[in-house]
Amino acid sequence: MIKVKNLNFQYKTADAPTLYGLNFEVAKGEILGFLGPSGAGKSTTQNILIGMLKNYAGNIEIMGKELNQWGKDFYEHIGVSFELPNHFLKLTARENLQHFSSLYSGKKHDVMEVLSWVGLAEDADKKTSDYSKGMKIRLNVARSLVHQPKILFLDEPTSGLDPVNAAKIKNLVFNLRDQGTTIFITTHNMTLADQMCDRVAFVTNGKLRAIDKPSDFKKQYGKRFVDVEYIGVAKKPTIANFSLDDLGQNSDFFKLLNSGQQIETIHSQETTLENVFIELTGQELMA
Repeated sequence: MIKVKNLNFQYKTADAPTLYGLNFEVAKGEILGFLGPSGAGKSTTQNILIGMLKNYAGNIEIMGKELNQWGKDFYEHIGVSFELPNHFLKLTARENLQHFSSLYSGKKHDVMEVLSWVGLAEDADKKTSDYSKGMKIRLNVARSLVHQPKILFLDEPTSGLDPVNAAKIKNLVFNLRDQGTTIFITTHNMTLADQMCDRVAFVTNGKLRAIDKPSDFKKQYGKRFVDVEYIGVAKKPTIANFSLDDLGQNSDFFKLLNSGQQIETIHSQETTLENVFIELTGQELMA
């Protein structure tokens, strides 16, 4: 659905490029996370892909067509949820969605159905000015979906949301993915990316450093050991460490399990996605 080849970009007032030769693809029905700290080039890349920034160098193909060959009909096929809320504050949520829905000519979802997806149906007739930040963010997501887009761009989709509503948005995104929607997420939240994305791309200083499945990153860079915590001598917690590579033949491991000692926990030493990011890029991830 998205093919990017040798993408470069420099703002007119900048002394140096913002993006350096980015190459990546996003398949139909895939969730790709574009991850990096502030200033890495995530938002610039998204703004180019949605047609807000022109004068880029390289090739971008979206839905089988060069981006610069698309006309206004391009926006019938994509939905965008920006990080910062941007609604008509004097209108209700229902009125906001009715207005934006009217701008599209294709098949559209029922406004109340979309509001129910993001947990705002009961507040549909409340003025948006009276919404909390989290409610406004959920309305952003709802607005991006009303025209049934084939590609969805989400910028920090759970930022500012409580755990219950964050889970609601995550489940909604999974349902959309399962129905064939292609989803491009920009975020600095590694936990969110690990939970939601089929693949993640690490971006720093305008360069794409690595791209892979979160699970494959963690397997590749994690330690292949198992820690067994048990109650040892003098009833004190004790940790024994065993290699995963020969665990099935490790007599000490089985001796401990069959020793009658009280086993508290058994954990493999899986690294986090953020630790992988730091190891690969040499940078810590900050908002």
